Amino acid sequence: MKALMISRDSLLHAEVAAQGSARMPAMQLVASRNGLRDAVERQLPEMPDLVIVDASDAAPDETELLERLGKLYSSSSFMLLTREPQQDLLIRAMRAGMREVLQLPLVHSAFHEAMSRIEVATGVSQTRDGKVLAFISCKGGSGATFLSTNFGYALAALADKKVLLIDLHGQFGDATLYVSDQKPTMTLSDICAQISRMDGSFLDSCLVHVASNFGVLAAADDPNHAVDMKPEHMDAILRVARQHYDFIVLDVGRQIDAISLRALDQADTIHPVLQLALPDIRDGRRLLDIFRSLGYPSDRTRLIVNRYEKGGKLRLMDLEQALGADVVHTVPNDYLSATDSVNQGIPVLQLSRSSAVARSLAELVELVTARRVSESKGLFDRLFGRHDND
Repeated sequence: MKALMISRDSLLHAEVAAQGSARMPAMQLVASRNGLRDAVERQLPEMPDLVIVDASDAAPDETELLERLGKLYSSSSFMLLTREPQQDLLIRAMRAGMREVLQLPLVHSAFHEAMSRIEVATGVSQTRDGKVLAFISCKGGSGATFLSTNFGYALAALADKKVLLIDLHGQFGDATLYVSDQKPTMTLSDICAQISRMDGSFLDSCLVHVASNFGVLAAADDPNHAVDMKPEHMDAILRVARQHYDFIVLDVGRQIDAISLRALDQADTIHPVLQLALPDIRDGRRLLDIFRSLGYPSDRTRLIVNRYEKGGKLRLMDLEQALGADVVHTVPNDYLSATDSVNQGIPVLQLSRSSAVARSLAELVELVTARRVSESKGLFDRLFGRHDND
């Protein structure tokens, strides 16, 4: 979206430019004018998509220029910024077709909400509509963190998706260690403490970037800071994340608290991870009972069996009958590859891409992205380096 900025305030101009460039798709300030009179006297040769008017310093005799400006840019959308809205100013703004009026100093969340409304009204390509996928352990040690982190990397690497992983472990979260040796400079609790700054660029600056299109938001590293996190903070984070990422993967851990519950409420799908063992089945049944009591539709819950080995005394059929739910995917017991990956902090797709667990992750990517057979073949070719003439 191309925009004209009318303001004498260079700092406000820079602030709006920064917020606009962080949007998906970006809003670009292509021209500026030093006040209303300058804007009327120097009309742009091409009609901008958006005209942003800072009327804070407009003199009383300049308010009539708003209507002239509306006629000059009759097909453009308008956003009016002002410190002290006056009745005459607002009336003339309405006559000029200005429906978005924001008070200064600029509140970033209000700016982005106004921009979203303008984009909907004008039919401009919308931001990403990211899907939220939650991975939750039925029992401690089930391998949910390994699967969520490596699956997030696989989505980014194999399906060319922009992926964010959020570590929601209440304390001692270590998701970043599974895929990176970088030390997080910001954590989930740090973001919650500065939630008023939440936008796409701020979120991106807080991540551990494992790859160009895969980032991890680390869990709170100090349990004392967790008390500062509120459920509404998760609403704000996920709202922005959905706009800027194709997939948001949640590593929920095992404990269900106010924060993780709010995240689960917003998840498009929930993947309980368990092993084919009686303790896991018992805890899995309890977890599914909780989901049912919360009113979660059964089709949102998709079981994953980790470290699966055929021929055991317990069968998948036994598990499905006990839980009253189908298993959508199994991950083989590839202990050596998984352990090497965890110990080195390198995604298993990088470290051992021909391993059984890597193949299983590729299959899960196909399942989640609903790739057709002809498309999914490309995933395996990219993963294993196969070519038609091999």
